[in-house]
Amino acid sequence: MSAARRLAIARLWHEANAFSPVVTRLEHFRRREWEQGAQAPATYRGTATEMGGAVAFLDADPGWHGTFLRCTSAPPGGLVEQADLDAIIGEIVAGLAAEEWDAVYISLHGAVAGTGDPGPDHTLLRSARAAVGPDVPIAVTFDMHACLDPRIADHADIVVGYKTYPHVDMAQTALKALALLDRMTRGRERLRSLIQPVPMLPPSHRMRTAGEPMGGLVRLAAETEAARGLRDVTMFGGFAYADTPWTRASVSVCFQEEDGQAALAAANELAVAMKRRHADFLPALPDARQGLEQARLLLEKGASWPVAVLENADNPLSGGAGDTPGLFRALVEVRPPWPALFASFCDPRLVAEAHAAGVGATIEASLGGRLSPDFGAPVPFSGEIVRLTDGRFVNSGPMERGRPEAVGRTAVLQNGHIKVVIAETAQSVNDPAWCALHGIDLAATALFCTKAKNHFRAGFEHLCGAIIDVDTPGPAPANLALLPYRNVPPSFILPS
Repeated sequence: MSAARRLAIARLWHEANAFSPVVTRLEHFRRREWEQGAQAPATYRGTATEMGGAVAFLDADPGWHGTFLRCTSAPPGGLVEQADLDAIIGEIVAGLAAEEWDAVYISLHGAVAGTGDPGPDHTLLRSARAAVGPDVPIAVTFDMHACLDPRIADHADIVVGYKTYPHVDMAQTALKALALLDRMTRGRERLRSLIQPVPMLPPSHRMRTAGEPMGGLVRLAAETEAARGLRDVTMFGGFAYADTPWTRASVSVCFQEEDGQAALAAANELAVAMKRRHADFLPALPDARQGLEQARLLLEKGASWPVAVLENADNPLSGGAGDTPGLFRALVEVRPPWPALFASFCDPRLVAEAHAAGVGATIEASLGGRLSPDFGAPVPFSGEIVRLTDGRFVNSGPMERGRPEAVGRTAVLQNGHIKVVIAETAQSVNDPAWCALHGIDLAATALFCTKAKNHFRAGFEHLCGAIIDVDTPGPAPANLALLPYRNVPPSFILPS
C-alpha cells in the first residue's frame, strides 16, 4: 500500500480597514480562531468554513494525510500590528520548512494589511514557495473582497475565490481548490493561475450575488469557465476600505498550463465587463432619520415584524469599531412607539460595569463616540440591565454554520421601548443564534437596528418584513470619495 500524500494546511484570514481607529493585535486572532495540530479537525469538522471543507476533503480521501499548521483569523478591523503579523507568518513558514510536503493549501482572506507591510498575502506566499521549493503545488483560496497583488500567482499554482455574497460557499471553495490540488499531485494536470487587476474600486453595498450587478458578473464568469475549459474563474470586488497598492477589483483564472493565452483573454474580457458595470455598484442610501421614517411607514402599513435598519458605515465586517452614534441617536430622538432593538456598541468598560451591577440595576451611560469624535458625539442613555451573557454561541445560520463564536461578554439595557446591546468586542449580528443568546424574540421586535450590511441577510432576510440600509458618518461609508486614500487613484472611485 502506498504512503499517504502529505498535505500542509494553514490559514491567515483578516480584512483590514485602513480608516479604523483600532489596531488589530494578536489577541484578536487568538480570541476568534487559533488552531493547530491534531485537535484542529475536531474543531472544524462539519462547519461551513474553508477549514471545514479541508476536513471533509481529508475524511473523504484516506490517500491524503493532512497536517494543520497555524490556522487563525480575526474579525475585520484596523491594520494588524506588524510584529504580530510577522509572528503568525513566521510560524506558518517555519512549519512548511520543517518537513517535506506533497502539497500545500492556505486559506487567506486577501485584504489583510499590516502597520508596516501592505501586502502580507504576497509576503506569506513568497516565503511559503521558498520553504517548499518550486515543485510542490500550492493552492490558495480567497474571499470575494480580496485585494490581490498579481504577483501572488507567481507563487500559488491554484487560486480560487468565493462565488457568493453573503459568503455561504466557504467550504465549497476549499473543496474545489483541494480537488484541483489533488489532480495536480496525481499528475493529471499542470495548473497555473493569473490575476488580472480591474481599475475600479466598487463599494460592496450592491455586491450581493443574489442581485445585480455582481450576480450577473458571477454568472458570466461561470459561463466563461465552462465554455473555455478553465478550472476556475473568480470575480473579486476588492475591499473598499483597504488602502494598499492593490486595493481594487480583479479577476483570477486557474487554467491548464497549455491554455495560458485563452486564460489571459478570458480574464481581460471579464475585467472589461466588470469595469463597464462600475456605475451599477454605486448605492444611493438614505440617512439614519430617512431610513427610520421608511421603517415607520412600512410598519404602519402592516409590514411583518421586525423591519431591520442596517448601519452600514460602522459594520464590523467592514472594519467598523462598533462606536459610531449616528443611527442610535436618530433612534432615540424619534422615540419609537414599538419595541426596538439596537445592536451593538463595543464598550468593554461599560460591559464590566453592567456585569458588576447585575440584572435589574439601572446604569447611566454615554453610548458611541468612545474611540473617536470624528463620527459624532456620544449619546446619553439610561437603561435597566435586563440580561447579561458570556457572548458564546454556535452559528445556526447558513454562513459559517456550526462555528463556535466567542464575542466577549455582553449586556442588554432597556429604556422604554428601546433595548440596546453593549459588547466587549465589535461584532456584526449575522446569525439568529445571537438573538437566542440575548433573549431576543424577533417576532416581538418591530425595529431591529444593527451595525451590519449584506452578511446580515444570509441569516435574517427570511425573518424580517423588510431591510433598509442607511448611510451614517463612519469608517466604512457608501461614498468612497469621503475617504482619504493614499494608494487608491480617484479614477478608481467614480466611473469614467
